[in-house]
Amino acid sequence: MTVTELREAHVVLLATGGTISSRASGTAGAAVASDTGEQVFASIGVPASHPVRVVDVFRKGSYLLTVDDMVVVCAWIRKALADPQVLGVVVSHGTDTMEETAYLVDLVHDDPRPVVFTGAQQAADSRMPDGPGNLSRAIAVAGSPQARGRGVLLAFAGTIFPAAGVRKNHTTRLDAFGNPDFGTAGWVSDTGEVQMQQAPSRRAPLPLPGVGAGSPRVDLIAAYPGADSTLLRASLQAGAAGIVLQGTGTGNANRDLCLQIADATAAGVVVVTSTRVEAGAVVPRYGDGGGADLSAAGAIPSGLLRPSQSLVLLSLLLRLDTPAAGIAETFARRGMLPD
Repeated sequence: MTVTELREAHVVLLATGGTISSRASGTAGAAVASDTGEQVFASIGVPASHPVRVVDVFRKGSYLLTVDDMVVVCAWIRKALADPQVLGVVVSHGTDTMEETAYLVDLVHDDPRPVVFTGAQQAADSRMPDGPGNLSRAIAVAGSPQARGRGVLLAFAGTIFPAAGVRKNHTTRLDAFGNPDFGTAGWVSDTGEVQMQQAPSRRAPLPLPGVGAGSPRVDLIAAYPGADSTLLRASLQAGAAGIVLQGTGTGNANRDLCLQIADATAAGVVVVTSTRVEAGAVVPRYGDGGGADLSAAGAIPSGLLRPSQSLVLLSLLLRLDTPAAGIAETFARRGMLPD
């Protein structure tokens, strides 16, 4: 762990790995997270907008992370914010699952100071890495008074997004993220000038699970042409406490999946229906195995939350021993746009 102590007002950089820290490794040259947080910070090559204290949390590609790892990130953020000299926190993170970790942190974040996630699409040893610019801009956002009271943000390629609803929408493009339903929160220039839009109301945070909260299994099952309930049954047999169903359209499946979901919910398994569609809410509208029948079978519509963030919210609620009615109420509230 690398920690550079600072007694003045500063931003904390929590380094977790990802492409921003990756370099070619081995004979095949595959990129692997390898740079320390200090190396990632040093890569910006220009004076940061605010003094920065660096902490290495871990060094992983985000495709390797578990929900337990994400809870660890939440705990490190709380530890960093225990210091009153901290203006805000930046988390350098892989882009593959940044939307999941950022959303989990947002769900439990109980502090006006901003937490800003960022990363890179190009590895640290590429010809034109984008990580240094993204990090420099994220530091500016984390230390900006304008970003206070806005929860967890994601700053990438100059655009600032709220954590809720954000998703990676391009595999390789430098502006890799979008948020078609919840929109953007603002912009940050290459020179660190931050412009924020009007802040929506913040919902009350959920508790952060303790060490002994356990790790209930939550699986993601997709509906697709010709899908049967084989994978769903396998998930249940593996001990899943929760299922996120990636439906089609407005959140639809078929009769076979619907029957199995009715059995699962009757047995106490919590099932949430989301959709593979890019934008728009899950609306229980159709019968014959569609969304209306799924709701009748006990499945909970996710609203505007896509499968990735539905899985995070469901995992958190199960860790908190939330009853099914409370889970349904939480999805109804958090799956809609804030006031």
